[in-house]
Amino acid sequence: MERRRGQVRKRARHEGTASVPQFTNSPTMIVMVGLPARGKTYISKKLTRYLNWIGVPTKVFNVGQYRREAVQTYKNFEFFSPDNEEAMKIRKACALAALKDVSAYFTEDHGQVAVFDATNTTRERREILLSFAKENSYKVFFVESICDDPEIIAENIKQVKLSSPDYINCDKEEAVKDFLKRIECYKVTYVSLDDDRDRNLSYIKIFNAGIRYLVNRVQDHIQSRIVYYLMNIHVTPRTIYLCRHGESELNLLGRIGGDSGLSPRGNKFAAALGKYIRGQCILDLKIWTSHMRRTIQTAEAVGVPYEQWKALNELDAGVCEEMTYEEIQEHHPEEFALRDQDKYRYRYPKGESYEDLVQRLEPVIMELERQENVLVICHQAVMRCLLAYFLDKSADELPYLKCPLHTVLKLTPVAYGCKVESVFLNVEAVNTHRDKPVNVSVDRDAEDALLTVPEHI
Repeated sequence: MERRRGQVRKRARHEGTASVPQFTNSPTMIVMVGLPARGKTYISKKLTRYLNWIGVPTKVFNVGQYRREAVQTYKNFEFFSPDNEEAMKIRKACALAALKDVSAYFTEDHGQVAVFDATNTTRERREILLSFAKENSYKVFFVESICDDPEIIAENIKQVKLSSPDYINCDKEEAVKDFLKRIECYKVTYVSLDDDRDRNLSYIKIFNAGIRYLVNRVQDHIQSRIVYYLMNIHVTPRTIYLCRHGESELNLLGRIGGDSGLSPRGNKFAAALGKYIRGQCILDLKIWTSHMRRTIQTAEAVGVPYEQWKALNELDAGVCEEMTYEEIQEHHPEEFALRDQDKYRYRYPKGESYEDLVQRLEPVIMELERQENVLVICHQAVMRCLLAYFLDKSADELPYLKCPLHTVLKLTPVAYGCKVESVFLNVEAVNTHRDKPVNVSVDRDAEDALLTVPEHI
């Protein structure tokens, strides 16, 4: 048992891809299929953000971007006509250039999943992709978005296409007309994945932004994760509020973890939070807390029923629970340095790492995607993980995201990302944020180790 623990400690020193969990034996190409304005890029970006968050290196290859680089000036929809032979050659060359970059991403950058974001509406194009994948021993999973709801299509065009580089300085009505004609060009040759003819392929069909799904031949763990995720996301406008509990008694003392109650200022924040939330007049708001006293006491003051999630409990600091950073440096100086070297993957002895916490929080993210308006009252490390998902932050950035006490972050999903509004509720609190020190060596002195520790009683 001691030898195994030594291996875990040793692993915390590793850098680079060696410590990245390998979810796939061979790389996977996710191939989008569908007419323009069907949400393919929305799905591509969102799925990529999720896979990167759970530790699967993923990248989007948007063929439209390659086309814009190849053809600097967009004239009109006729470029997309199947009869435009010159344009067809350019479009095929762009697809092949993107495939070349996919191959480089897998071999040189150690990527595991590539999302090939294009219409891919013809059998001929999909055969080229399947042959490419077979030659390189890549797995292929198709994601087809089928939509015949005029309202969803019109909203997609308004939200995304009018701001496209293709329509800069173009009259909005003219842009919409041109784009609708572009869609008609694609309809001429569009062949959907066929339930009989394509029965040996792995795919999911998404109908009208998630009203119905059809799933065929899911091959492996990564594909099942993709399907589960895609069946939980929705496009209904909503707002997610993230905040930490009110200042706790242990926060005042600079002690990490524990299960203390709120300080007097923490109780003031809880009251201010209740007032703020009531003032927002949020329809059908759900409130989630952890099982810890400080989040429950904060939620009580809001005066709305709340749901307790054990998954939202703070990161377990193991043998360092309820210690100050000064005490950790005094009693476990090597552990303190190892954590500074790789804060995301470092695991406290008998405790957790941020990497563990992300896995624990995956069901919370899934449920947040399913829900509409939610207030999550949680903890610093937990809030960092949730925020990193919504803002597409890397594993290196995640443990240092600033999530101050007594501040509400209002997240509003927009076309391809998330709008963030920070609301400080005018109740002072201690600072609990510790930046990464310059010196992370295990041989450093105490002064260097404690340089970025925030002030406390």
